Amino acid sequence: MTHRRSHWAQHLAKRIKQRTLTVGVLGLGYVGLPLAVEFARKGIRTFGFDTNAEKIALLERGQNYIRDLDDRVVADCVASGMLQAHSNPARLADCDVIFICVPTPFTPNKDPDISFILAAAESIAAAKRPGQLYILKSTTFPGTTRKYVQPKLEDSRFRCGREYFLAFSPERVDPGNKTWHTGNTPIVVGGITPVCTELACAATALAIEKVVPVSSPEVAEMEKLLENIFRSVNIALVNELAQLCDRIGINIWEVVQAAATKPFGFMPFYPGPGIGGHCILIDPYYLSWMAREYDFTTSFIELAAEVNEFMPYYVRNLIIEQIARQPVEIDRARVLLLGMAFKRDVDDLRHSPALKVAELLRNDGVGRVDYYDPYIPSVVLFEGSKRAESLQSLPALRPNVLRRYHVVCVTTDHSAVDYAMVARSSRVVVDTRNALRDVSDRRNIVLLGSGRSPLSS
Repeated sequence: MTHRRSHWAQHLAKRIKQRTLTVGVLGLGYVGLPLAVEFARKGIRTFGFDTNAEKIALLERGQNYIRDLDDRVVADCVASGMLQAHSNPARLADCDVIFICVPTPFTPNKDPDISFILAAAESIAAAKRPGQLYILKSTTFPGTTRKYVQPKLEDSRFRCGREYFLAFSPERVDPGNKTWHTGNTPIVVGGITPVCTELACAATALAIEKVVPVSSPEVAEMEKLLENIFRSVNIALVNELAQLCDRIGINIWEVVQAAATKPFGFMPFYPGPGIGGHCILIDPYYLSWMAREYDFTTSFIELAAEVNEFMPYYVRNLIIEQIARQPVEIDRARVLLLGMAFKRDVDDLRHSPALKVAELLRNDGVGRVDYYDPYIPSVVLFEGSKRAESLQSLPALRPNVLRRYHVVCVTTDHSAVDYAMVARSSRVVVDTRNALRDVSDRRNIVLLGSGRSPLSS
């Protein structure tokens, strides 16, 4: 449906159709840089903005820092001039369409922190001009675009849907996914007005293969939460069942595999040491916080989040149990964690459950906690506190190294690890990812949710 357009809407629509627009991307992280590259590689002049001077310097040299992107593609985009990196927000005035891709963490009390979104909106407001389109992509709670971003931009002479345009279009990024990437993953768009939606869809379609319009920003904001809470709830289900299966002697991995043979009405999810990344962990709390404004308690959703947040504690208990079965005092015990990233074959450390496991072990007085991760060279435990402790990844995994540890725990199932060698060379392996499923001799393997524990006789 075509809606009546203002002069500025017509002007912007023409620039989009003719591909003569300039795109700005605020925030050059896991979401922003791939999006900026997608526009640039399709011949759209793109400005990337970030407050991190190191990122800007790398991009100015044509150097990539996001693992999912091709180094050569990034270098070519910069060399061609289609992708330019800027730290000066005043250059936002040169952009016709601006995507906001900034972090949305939560506070220590699990309340939403949209300060980065508000700061981005203020930067845009300081450089705003008529005829611009702003698209918020940061995951947030319903109402953020309309209640918090729009007031930062609006005044009596700068009205949404006439002089400027505003929409929400949630990011869909799956780090490490070789099939679905920024360019071919369908994207949802909801504008403040119908004209905002039309323009946001048209601009997004220049870089994204499939764009799905919805009736409002609130629908788009809520559907993003639904996507991730769906995963949170189902992961929590199997995590809780894994703990039950450990008590009653049933292998949850075999149970899930058997259930997955049903061709309808079932989708397999698997247990693990907890959930990490940005969205799945945080989104339930964003929704529950917003729900309280309407005197509503999201009990089911909050319970799922609690189950998932307990899993690092459960893994800690499995490790401590195996230490207790050996002739060593806790303060002299040595534990090795295999994998520090939050998921397989990525360099993303955000909210990694492995970090939590390491901190819990140190809190329990375990003498030495080391880790190996080919993607994460170093980490800091208890970051921001007086107890901050730096760890470096082991340079390599060798049999003589593994034998030094009382317990080896697989916290991230990176595909580059030789798990058969790990099983042969370790005293005890606690496997939270079923990474050692092909190892035949399982006498020294403790599998989360397997219903059995070695060395028990």
